[in-house]
Amino acid sequence: MAIIDADASACLAMSRMLRGAGFRPSTFTSAETFLADNRRAAFAAVLLDIQLPGMSGLDLQLRLLDEGDFTPVIFVTADDDPAARTTAIQNGCAEFFRKVDPGAMIVDALRRVAAAHETT
Repeated sequence: MAIIDADASACLAMSRMLRGAGFRPSTFTSAETFLADNRRAAFAAVLLDIQLPGMSGLDLQLRLLDEGDFTPVIFVTADDDPAARTTAIQNGCAEFFRKVDPGAMIVDALRRVAAAHETT
């Protein structure tokens, strides 16, 4: 599981929540650091913020698709822009959450997405 969020405290909080749910997350504070990581192919899902320094989350989503990387993307963002949500969904994100949504919803979505990804 990869968590990509420019806010280090958000990465830490999300990481703690996921570890508590039995996941082994890795955190990244930019799309570029994620792209440079050689463990990318091993991630069952990507939790992604929209607002990142440099490449945005939406741009990273497209980049992964262009590279043939169909790892499920779940957006968890403070950006509640309807256009961003629509774009993310049209580009195939598995789920879209706001950071204020209950963590249990995100964990449940991750479990579903990770299980489905493992069977493909």
